[in-house]
Amino acid sequence: MSPSALHGAALLSGRFPSITARRLLNIVNGCFAPRYLVRDGIPATHLKILKNRLLTNELIQFYLLFTCRANPILNDFIRQIYWERYGSGYTEISNLDAESFIRRAIADGKVQKHWAEKTIKNVAGYLTGCCADYGLLERGQKTIRRILPFRISLPMACYLAHELHFSGMGDNAVLSHQDWQIYGLEADDVREEFKRLALKGYFILQSAGDVTRISWKHKTMEELCDVLA
Repeated sequence: MSPSALHGAALLSGRFPSITARRLLNIVNGCFAPRYLVRDGIPATHLKILKNRLLTNELIQFYLLFTCRANPILNDFIRQIYWERYGSGYTEISNLDAESFIRRAIADGKVQKHWAEKTIKNVAGYLTGCCADYGLLERGQKTIRRILPFRISLPMACYLAHELHFSGMGDNAVLSHQDWQIYGLEADDVREEFKRLALKGYFILQSAGDVTRISWKHKTMEELCDVLA
């Protein structure tokens, strides 16, 4: 379904009585479509198979992946700030931490135009709020949030491994892809996750030193999604 068709279907459904048509259009075009309707709607197609079969905390990790891919600033914040603080033993992350991250990005030339102070504060709140939505930080209307324990789920690890493989990457490139860093994993950590997946029978893993070979059992992502479901 195209974004415009989805907007029309959402309006006709009557499920959003408190949202204006313009606001609903912004949600579809600015939030939903860039995350789930890219690549001919492949993310949405896979999620439709999985959404009624996975636990809520497992499904949220899928939403996290697609949201980070659509929003590079969130991707960078999680990889560079959240996991650095997590690994260093910090217990909290604040909106001020997010503001500092944004200011450094502006100073480094990572945004095309200088942001107004209000924009910086708003986006800082968005970054920490998103982390709370996806189970990385505690929820609630807070400017300082507690860091929560987090580990990639088996379905998410299996999905991401196969998705990267089917995108045409070699086995060692799959292990070192930066998407794993969204979940706090470096190459050695990913290799341990792959051992866990191999023990569950999702594929056959052969590893010697820095070289890894995988015998992939499933032929398509849809076949894998059916197995996970």
